[in-house]
Amino acid sequence: MKILVTPTSLQPGKNEAALSVLRGFTEDLVFNGTGKPLSEEELIPLLKDCDGYIAGLDEITEKVMAACPRLKVISRYGAGYDRVDIAAAGRHGIKVTNTPGVNAQAVGELAFGLILATARRIPYLSNETRKGAWVRSTGMELKGKTLGILGLGAIGKVVASCARGFGMQVLAYDPYINEEYCRSHGVEAVSFEELMSRSNVVSLHLPLLDSTYHMIDKEAIGRLPDGAILVNASRGGIIDEDAAYEALKSRKLFGLGLDAFETEPPEASRLFEFDNVIATPHTGAHTQEATEHMADLSIKNLMDVLSGRECPFIVNEK
Repeated sequence: MKILVTPTSLQPGKNEAALSVLRGFTEDLVFNGTGKPLSEEELIPLLKDCDGYIAGLDEITEKVMAACPRLKVISRYGAGYDRVDIAAAGRHGIKVTNTPGVNAQAVGELAFGLILATARRIPYLSNETRKGAWVRSTGMELKGKTLGILGLGAIGKVVASCARGFGMQVLAYDPYINEEYCRSHGVEAVSFEELMSRSNVVSLHLPLLDSTYHMIDKEAIGRLPDGAILVNASRGGIIDEDAAYEALKSRKLFGLGLDAFETEPPEASRLFEFDNVIATPHTGAHTQEATEHMADLSIKNLMDVLSGRECPFIVNEK
């Protein structure tokens, strides 16, 4: 069997323990040498003769699947699968799997790190100090502030736990919210509109769907208290980046922390005009622990499907 492996942290020389398991299943492996997620055009030549595919953040469209008649399984290296055309996978008889929960601690910690770094402008102050300046910049204390979490899944719960440790009040909006969890963990479940109007800090932990695309638009940002912080460690496209730009320009937003962008890499984003924008390269899941867990489970999912064994993480059979 021929397998394509595209995640940048699951390439030769990286996580060889997991790759040795995959090589024990088949030696016919194809890797992604670009160091970045693959476009539709880049993906097809590599995938067209493959039986299985361990997928990073690549663009997996109907066109890609139609060009790959041997493909039986797309095993997502991560929890999200918004870059996979799930309906098309079903039409082509391709199973799609994911690795839910294994990177929650890593992503949640990075999200809270972005909150801290934005509140105290840590990257800006570090850069200025290294250049020989000795500047003063007034930051924001988190104790006593209100954190709004959009999406109270496994990652959102990690962020909530961090926030409580800093003495923050925690609000959450999730269309499938667990009321019992909220009651037992001191989280107040509210509507989206109430969360935006009461939160000094908002952290996004949502999938990118038609219903969440540009969910954080001019109107939503306008509901925030003046001087709020907005952090996105989920998916680009949830924030209308033009609206965020205008909010930074008018000082409606105190700062913006982004680990996800509408276009990745973001290249010459207008948002980079502001030194209160902190940007990381979609790296939330990239801890040693999380990458090992994602690799192990994504490989197991792929082997289970291709071997005809039961796999509990097939997302297009639910």
